[in-house]
Amino acid sequence: MKRICVFCGSTDTCQPEYLPAAYAFGKAIAERDLQLWYGAGITGLMGALADGALASGGEVIGVIPELFNTPVLAHAGLTRLEVVETMHIRKQRLFEVAEAFVALPGGFGTFEELFEILTWAQIGLHQKPIGLLNIRNYFAPLQKMVAHARDEGFIYEVHNELLTVADQPWVLLDALSRYQSPPDLDRWLTRIDKLDEPE
Repeated sequence: MKRICVFCGSTDTCQPEYLPAAYAFGKAIAERDLQLWYGAGITGLMGALADGALASGGEVIGVIPELFNTPVLAHAGLTRLEVVETMHIRKQRLFEVAEAFVALPGGFGTFEELFEILTWAQIGLHQKPIGLLNIRNYFAPLQKMVAHARDEGFIYEVHNELLTVADQPWVLLDALSRYQSPPDLDRWLTRIDKLDEPE
């Protein structure tokens, strides 16, 4: 695991405790000699994340659609900035280069990116680790929603293993580095009913 992609919020109106936590995660990524890939923003958690990595000597590559490539939104101090035409191209680029994905707290955009990458793992398009940094227990309601969907039969038990959750940067990075994709995920695609039965 050398290149990690992070999804997170860009709002300036979040609770202030989130920003130092994002900064600390960027710092932890750099101290692990991991290359940070993200959406290139300078505001909110995105900016704090990048600043934390850069301050610790890390490489930070931002991928931004032309729509957002403005002095107000784009981080001007990155190791490299890639400007692409659309949001879809940005997501595809991040998917191609990253060897792991992490979501920090965020809104609709963060949720959409997280669940797309989870869905792609579920259907076998990749076997890369996916994590949540659970700052201030932000993702607890989401975890309850996923558990409810599982209990109602919409998510297989084995797919719980696709998502790694921790509340400390180093704990999460350690867990992602040890991740192994669940075996026999192709049974979901072939609709074999014994997917969740014990061996």
